[in-house]
Amino acid sequence: MSELPAAFAERLRAHLGERFITSKAICGQHAGGGMHLRPLPPQAVAMAESIDDIVAVVRACDAFGVPLIPFGAGTSLECHVGAARGGVSLNLSGMNRVLLVNLEDQDCTVEAGVTRSALNEHLRRTGLFFPVDPGADATIGGMASTRASGTTTVRYGGMRENVLGLTVVTPAGEVVRTSRRARKSAAGYDLTHLFVGAEGTLGVIAEVTLRLYGAPEAASAAVGSFPSAAAATTSVIEAVQLGLPLARAEYLDAATIAAVNNAFKTNHALADTLFVEFHGAPEEVARASERFKAIALDNGGGEFKWAIEEEERTALWRARHHAGFAVAASRPGARPWSTDVCVPISRLAECIVETKKDLASAPFPAAVLGHVGDGNFHVVLMLNPSSREELAAAEQFNDALVARAIAMDGTCTGEHGVGLGKREALVAELGASVDLMRAIKRALDPRGLMNPEKIFAA
Repeated sequence: MSELPAAFAERLRAHLGERFITSKAICGQHAGGGMHLRPLPPQAVAMAESIDDIVAVVRACDAFGVPLIPFGAGTSLECHVGAARGGVSLNLSGMNRVLLVNLEDQDCTVEAGVTRSALNEHLRRTGLFFPVDPGADATIGGMASTRASGTTTVRYGGMRENVLGLTVVTPAGEVVRTSRRARKSAAGYDLTHLFVGAEGTLGVIAEVTLRLYGAPEAASAAVGSFPSAAAATTSVIEAVQLGLPLARAEYLDAATIAAVNNAFKTNHALADTLFVEFHGAPEEVARASERFKAIALDNGGGEFKWAIEEEERTALWRARHHAGFAVAASRPGARPWSTDVCVPISRLAECIVETKKDLASAPFPAAVLGHVGDGNFHVVLMLNPSSREELAAAEQFNDALVARAIAMDGTCTGEHGVGLGKREALVAELGASVDLMRAIKRALDPRGLMNPEKIFAA
């Protein structure tokens, strides 16, 4: 990898001053790597605070042929922000302003570096909230770039459903707006959703216009155990099919529950477990809760513990959100590898059961958890970093998991994205469609400078 051109560095220092950084320590913090992929540090970091900063960096990269990697909070798991060919990491966390909130239209426009928690804190007194919740406190721009979703997708959808428009800086340094704020439009190509999920390979997302929702009048959350993974997931499937107002439906297997109990000093039964939450009018939530109790009982579920007050529900979901970290701590010295797939909900129970059969003979401990209300689940593999046998077995397991999901007409990744880690899986899933993606990439980024090597190899 050649050094950055001196004239390039001088040009960006002239614009950014001390916000153009080449120290190894800072570059190392922008190396991505995920859980199972090696870190790939950039050669420099540019800290953007405005669209003008983005334009300046993009145009300099274009002029000197330097790769550019957009960076939000760095929470992605498939090395989306690693510098596969060196270059500059464009850190957008300084673009953290909420630009506009439209109460009547229930939408807002934010800069790309605003985090989801900061946005909801800003909205706290408006009666509105932004529901997409991937667990990590990711930036809105990063969530749009990776087409994120999470625990609330079953009711509110993910970023695909909730991004109304974008302001994007193209690889040539042009600023474009992909749509207006109207809730529907038949005007031209749907450029908004071309960039949502593009993982920074087609341009830099600078601003995002989002759909907002009224805070629910009532909410009720609960946790309960089941005799098997099939019983738990079947209960959720039946609740969805009956149209119950599920806002969250999360599955945690016994291994995950054990880790959660140890980390949070809880005493949940060591069994396949569901965390659920209902939103709506008080009477609607009460009816749904009673109906779900009956569904769970019919499937062998035990007594559910309910949390209605906000403080209780927050504590319940804090444990779920940090379950992955709890699992990671359950094998000291281990390196976690978190992977995910998504299948049609009618195949979910079968997919989880077959996956757990594979794990029963694995040479490493593992945990299964996921957003079962929309068919998406995660597997966290706890690997001894010095064991080639465990790494080989993990790769074999992941390949089998992805193949199973695709065979069930599912996808290799429900929300983690492709990045560097699942490029081959994407080809297995979509075949010739990947060639069409390459053609779009070449048309918009002919020099291949925007987050190169992500989604597919050049």
